[in-house]
Amino acid sequence: MLSVSHPHPAASTGPRHRKPLSTAHHRRRRCTYTIAALILPGGGGPRGSPPNGGGMLPRTPPPTAPPGQLYQPFHPPPNPLPETYRNLDLTERLAVLRDRMGRWYEYAPLISSLSREGFTPASIEEATGMSGVEQNRLVVASQVRDSLISDDFPDDLLHYFDSYGGPDLLYELRFLNARQRIVATKHTIERRLESKGVRELARSMKDFPQRRGDEGWDAFDRHSAGDCLAYARFRLSREAIANEDRIPELERSLDVVETESARARVELEIERAIKKAAGEEVEELEAEIDARPAVPVVRLMYGEISEASIVLLLPVVKETDGVKAVDLAPRRSQTDADLGIVEVDKGWARWAVLPGWAPVMAVADEAVVIELADGRVLPWRSAENERVLVVADRKRKEVVDEGIYVLEKGGKLVVERGKKLLEEGISQAAAEVVTVVRPPKDEEDIIVGDEWD
Repeated sequence: MLSVSHPHPAASTGPRHRKPLSTAHHRRRRCTYTIAALILPGGGGPRGSPPNGGGMLPRTPPPTAPPGQLYQPFHPPPNPLPETYRNLDLTERLAVLRDRMGRWYEYAPLISSLSREGFTPASIEEATGMSGVEQNRLVVASQVRDSLISDDFPDDLLHYFDSYGGPDLLYELRFLNARQRIVATKHTIERRLESKGVRELARSMKDFPQRRGDEGWDAFDRHSAGDCLAYARFRLSREAIANEDRIPELERSLDVVETESARARVELEIERAIKKAAGEEVEELEAEIDARPAVPVVRLMYGEISEASIVLLLPVVKETDGVKAVDLAPRRSQTDADLGIVEVDKGWARWAVLPGWAPVMAVADEAVVIELADGRVLPWRSAENERVLVVADRKRKEVVDEGIYVLEKGGKLVVERGKKLLEEGISQAAAEVVTVVRPPKDEEDIIVGDEWD
């Protein structure tokens, strides 16, 4: 039912008068005018604002340009061309490139300026006779030269590259960072290297950090250009089949080595190579033994799990969970191989799916996976900063000399060699490592130096 309320009798009789505003309300409205006048510019106030604009702040005029110049809030980047070439027209710039007038690093920016104006390498070659390869070499070499201009590099050394062969040398340093370029450039000048030698030096310096963990790597200094080159030749000597072929490469490594630790390592390797060439028995270095993993280390391939005929579902424990989590992880209690059913004794949140490799299948009932955030913490040297999965057998806890074990240190799960644990007086561990699994890696994404050329 709809009900209508009746008006108050006082409201229906007599004329209707507007109630005057209270003093407090009147003050609030005046305050509102003042605030609006302060915020809004003149002529833009809301309806009902004071018409005289009282209390408004004065408008700030826009910045003015110097006399005779147009004001531009956006400043274009500085002109990369040298001052002597900035006022040249197109015909004159092409003539400079055609006749190679001036120093090479002065007219090299002309190539980039022509490219920005729509010229292609082919059209520049047609107009100047400068091939596309030479154009690219000049542009890249000039950029490398500009990166060398700093307080760490003496200005007088830059004049070494003023000759026409300077671009060939600086071009080979294009893959190095600023610090490496300075070190490599000083080594190039000291050794009077040619372009082939600079290329070998640059590649060795670029490759050296990626070889972390390889045999003998610790003895060489990554901040020394000579050590990086010496280590590249040191590694190359180990690829020789005959011991007689190793000695010449090691001698080349000894010629460029700079630090004492690296020199001692190369001399030791030469001595061992000479003994092997003479048919003498040489004992293996302890560092060489420690550099090799004592368990299988497998890198997964893309699609390997989906294509595997047998897969395993294993519980995962983080390295920060501690040894209690290793013991609490579920164990496999029953398996139906025909239907692929696996029964465990408790629930668990994290699981890993791995192919049915034989070493892992043999310990599947007691297997647990420890997830490490950085594979470089493993007791053998590894150059990759990547997560790894350590598959361990909880049934084997007694430490032996040749084994690799999982235990807790400092509140975290770590992997150590059994030999080291026995030296520390530790005879029991949480589990013995069976294998280490590394994540898939797309090797095709790695760009080698030849592809850039």
